[in-house]
Amino acid sequence: MPMIRLTVPAGALTEEGRGRVQRDLAAVLLRWEGAPDTAFFRAQAWSYLVELPEGAQRTAEDDAPRFLVEATVPQGALSERRRAGLVEEATKTVLAAAGLGPDDALRVWVLVHEQPDGTWGAGGSVIRHADLVALAKGQHTDA
Repeated sequence: MPMIRLTVPAGALTEEGRGRVQRDLAAVLLRWEGAPDTAFFRAQAWSYLVELPEGAQRTAEDDAPRFLVEATVPQGALSERRRAGLVEEATKTVLAAAGLGPDDALRVWVLVHEQPDGTWGAGGSVIRHADLVALAKGQHTDA
């Protein structure tokens, strides 16, 4: 199952953006992973927002806020095309939540972490990518 974490300096998101960015990023991740849009899969897409205290993030050049998106997925869940789509859409989602435009895209970094098969567990059991694929094939879309 996917997990996504956004790390931002405190105050870098708009009020509206802060209120929706976690669900928006989780939906982006599920869409690019190819998971069905069902309550079960939405509940398994965990999204974290980590806000750094003032002054905790800088570059050698300036103090403008930078944004780090880390997506963790099962190894093999994303093709090159899907990975590229995830990076592009996650970047746009973060920029919108911060009230920034495309010219600020280099301030958003997206790291995709692929969890090797057999190294992730839930509910007390090891879950394999093949198990998730089989489960997804049996799910129906809510839409």
